[in-house]
Amino acid sequence: MKQLCRALRVSRSGFYAARHRPASLRSTEDLALREHIKRLDQKHHHALGIVRMWRMLNEEGIVCGKHRLTRLRKLEGIVARRVARFRVMNTHQNGEPPAEDLVKRGFKIANPDRVWVSDITSILTREGWLHLAIVLDLYARRVVGWAMDARQQAALPIAALEKALAQRTPVAGLICHTDQGSVYGSNEYKKVLVDHGVLASMSRRGNCHDNAVAESFFSTLKNELTHHTFYQTRAEAKAAISDYIELYYNAVRPHTTLRCCSPMQFENAARSA
Repeated sequence: MKQLCRALRVSRSGFYAARHRPASLRSTEDLALREHIKRLDQKHHHALGIVRMWRMLNEEGIVCGKHRLTRLRKLEGIVARRVARFRVMNTHQNGEPPAEDLVKRGFKIANPDRVWVSDITSILTREGWLHLAIVLDLYARRVVGWAMDARQQAALPIAALEKALAQRTPVAGLICHTDQGSVYGSNEYKKVLVDHGVLASMSRRGNCHDNAVAESFFSTLKNELTHHTFYQTRAEAKAAISDYIELYYNAVRPHTTLRCCSPMQFENAARSA
């Protein structure tokens, strides 16, 4: 010990005193803050970045600086999950879509149930592909309808749309914006739109940015849930995705577009204002 202290240029008395010295107030506060950081990281599927976590801590009355949060996250080995975003497609942009683009990338909507967007994605399981169709209200970025099936037929987006219509009962004139997928151009899907007085709107072919909000939701879902789990069965994947949408994304997950509120919190705050 004498040789180690000499090499480190510290006194032996100082070394032994430090071993029995109680932790400083700063160290004690850091330990408590690290527990809050781990709790939020687990609750939000390891997806919170520094800014969103910092805001959520402050909203809970836990005051800390961003640099301190960054340091403590690094000590815990916490890094927000991210994967590559969707690729930009520049082909087939000259043709006219089957329906006019009524949204024109105007994704900020002042009232609920005025503009919905819909899209389909696929999740791989050991039983095969599971296809997910969603309907999302642009006002609060809330998923108002969804459906899952092993087959990607017109019945899938129709089921998601009918679920949304039953839950929200919008007035006539609602716009439902989609891409130019064959299921959205089918006669069966068009009939549901007409029967409920919903106006069809479509992106330009191959342009993912025209339906960017739906694409962003799928990116969030995959970053925070499905990319990190390989499901044994479609039933297992369905249960996990349903819980994610209803219990986490709609109810709890902070959204930067909504001033770090969840979709349901944003809607409730608007009603009480």
